[in-house]
Amino acid sequence: MSNPEQQREHWSGNLGFVLAAAGSAIGLGNIWRFPYVTGEHGGGAFVLVFLVCVAVIGIPVMLCEISLGRHTQRNPVGAFHKLTPSSSTFAHLLGAGMIVAGLFLLVFRDWGWALICLGLGTAVFRYSWRMVGGMGVVAGFLILSFYSVVGGWTIGYVVEMLRVLFTGGAYGQEVFSDAASSGERFVNLVVSPVWSIVNHLVFMALCTGIVYAGVRGGIERAARVLMPLLLILLLALIVRGVSLPGAVEGIRFFLTPDFSQLGTESVLIAMGLAFFSLSLGMGAMITYGSYVERNQNLFTASLAVVGLDVLLALLAGLAIFPAVFAVGMEPTQGPGLVFVLLPTVFIGIPYGALWGLLFFVLLVVAAWTSGISLLEVVTAYFVDERGWTRPRAALTCGGIIAALGILSAVSVDADLTGWSYLGRLQRLITWCFGAAPGSFFDLVENVSSNWLLPLGGMLIALFVGWIWGTRQALEEIRHGSRNFGDVHVVSLLAGLKDDPSHNSPVHVLTLASVWGIFIRFISPLAVLLAFLHTIGWLFAG
Repeated sequence: MSNPEQQREHWSGNLGFVLAAAGSAIGLGNIWRFPYVTGEHGGGAFVLVFLVCVAVIGIPVMLCEISLGRHTQRNPVGAFHKLTPSSSTFAHLLGAGMIVAGLFLLVFRDWGWALICLGLGTAVFRYSWRMVGGMGVVAGFLILSFYSVVGGWTIGYVVEMLRVLFTGGAYGQEVFSDAASSGERFVNLVVSPVWSIVNHLVFMALCTGIVYAGVRGGIERAARVLMPLLLILLLALIVRGVSLPGAVEGIRFFLTPDFSQLGTESVLIAMGLAFFSLSLGMGAMITYGSYVERNQNLFTASLAVVGLDVLLALLAGLAIFPAVFAVGMEPTQGPGLVFVLLPTVFIGIPYGALWGLLFFVLLVVAAWTSGISLLEVVTAYFVDERGWTRPRAALTCGGIIAALGILSAVSVDADLTGWSYLGRLQRLITWCFGAAPGSFFDLVENVSSNWLLPLGGMLIALFVGWIWGTRQALEEIRHGSRNFGDVHVVSLLAGLKDDPSHNSPVHVLTLASVWGIFIRFISPLAVLLAFLHTIGWLFAG
């Protein structure tokens, strides 16, 4: 039983919503993943392609999710339940096809995939498009269970930098003097069950505390403090990084396009990164959109959220690459760029312990704001659909996610993979699927990030474009965004939006028509290509 709409909390205004939604989007993907992926794919050219992909995928799908949430005033499951038609031929065909595929796989004794296809096919056939909302809640649940482990690592590295600071740099010279020593220290920390579990639980407690306090009193209040703090920390690190001798090479690498370093694979990776960096496909923006008042401008709010997300990603690159080049290291370090290479970089510069401390505090803040939104997706489902109180939902969901996250925390061994503590689970997965991934952490990350998120985002765009309908979605966006559907794109680009000579009653190329084309065709296709590449079904040179 759901709570009445009139009892629903709302943001205090546009600023509160934009800061909270931007906090959801801006996370470790911006500060950790974006820089190292950019470093692996040639720098400036990849950044340019990333920006194009944000415009093609991010903005249209962002507007879809927020409008779904505000129109229904519900979490992802409730939103799709409210708008799903009584019968959908597409959903029935998809469900039937998955059931047939499951039966076919049973013949070949591929038990794991057969059960998944049969289960999902039955659910799709029965629940139709409501399954998309369920995928968002499940994705939020699973992502936070492993994301909080990485968030815990950032907390642990704040402690490491404090140790360096209070020992006068002696501890830093001992364990972070070079990349090899730093890498060894990182491995020793993350394979320690006590270290990983304690930091993971601390991170989950931080997220649960904010969600427990509510929308305005918790999430919005935290965003109003943490987002400006995030910007201040990044700017301080940029000023320090660009002032180092040799930093200009890092700036040139990051901002100067060299298209000889760019291949088809890089474009597909940029598509996926643009999608993931905005927290799309997991229901977070639907949930946050459900707390928006009807008189607020969804179009400008979406642009602001995307703009802040992109800005923070670019600032993170400006904070990291100048410092990396200044000490003569390579940017192509992969995921270890932040936890292995950067501590060595900071130790090698004057007052490095202080700057290292600020950087890892920055990571904690970025991870925290995203973790809050992930927990809110799950909490909102139980509040809206099950009638739970917010305190009960936040504490129960936070506790269960924390318990599941312990499995990810203990599944990392000296090779950063392994099942040392989860042998029985590994044998079960191997029996079902023929093999187990590197670790339980990898399994959860792969299922949620590589499958649930892109499929969820693609289906959200298709649902708005083809099932709910662009006309109905546009009517929702018009509340507070009066001119969105009528502004001619050419007039807008020319700066003549309100000029009487450009107010013809007949427009074809309006913002609304361009948006409708994107969500019906272009954005779903782009997400599909990125998804197929991520799971290894589409190879590019």
